[in-house]
Amino acid sequence: VPLQASGGGLVQPGGSLKLSCAASGFRLDYLAIAWFRQAPGKEREKISCISSHDGSTYYADSVKGRFTISRYNAKNTVYLQMNNLKPEDTAVYYCASERLALSCGVYSEADFGSWGQGTLVTVSS
Repeated sequence: VPLQASGGGLVQPGGSLKLSCAASGFRLDYLAIAWFRQAPGKEREKISCISSHDGSTYYADSVKGRFTISRYNAKNTVYLQMNNLKPEDTAVYYCASERLALSCGVYSEADFGSWGQGTLVTVSS
């Protein structure tokens, strides 16, 4: 599996989690990295991404102001810091990568060719 997503778990509403997306065998700093999530009974949605060429970021309205995406190139890892979690954030979270020419925010799920396995985030009291 080229990408490994980890860091999910059970957290109370208002709590925080930090997800990691790590790669083996290739460097992430040349690629755009996106986080998607899929809640039970819903379609998978793109919630955040970070571009490679200019470092620009994108956040879905549902997570803007609460989630932060960042790169740590020395560890070949991209993080998703999730604060003030809500029950509606409960989902399986996936990271994906692709070499993209434009800022990652304009691309959809179909444009990302390499995916990791998901990590489950459950927000519940």
